[in-house]
Amino acid sequence: MQTSQFEGVKVALKQDKTGYVLTLSIHPDEVPIEILRDFVGSRYQVVMVRLNQHEQPMDRMRDIPLNPIQLAGVLCRDADFVEYLFTNDKISSPSEDDATTWLRQALGVQSRAELKNNQDAQQRLFAINQEFNAWKRN
Repeated sequence: MQTSQFEGVKVALKQDKTGYVLTLSIHPDEVPIEILRDFVGSRYQVVMVRLNQHEQPMDRMRDIPLNPIQLAGVLCRDADFVEYLFTNDKISSPSEDDATTWLRQALGVQSRAELKNNQDAQQRLFAINQEFNAWKRN
């Protein structure tokens, strides 16, 4: 099986009745000839990774800064974070609800909205995220 590799830049995204249509700009020197030869309607299995400013694959959890409210929501929906909490006996069942309840208690807030102005809770959140990321690397 031969694969095609090239760099593309997202220039448009639209939606039609069949789904989303992603438009990429590809430098003429990088367009794989086999893609040019394939007929319109050809199907492909696509694997993409966003590059960071250093031309390296981006780790979205590390490279894209989230505000504290977003970070708290992302963490509780992250299956790895739920596993981290469950494995470390912080929650009794591996569920998003248990993770959300635990995180609110650990931060001392009733809702994520409080993170907007509560700097102590923000610092605790960032520390929890750092511990989680260290656990994930091991």
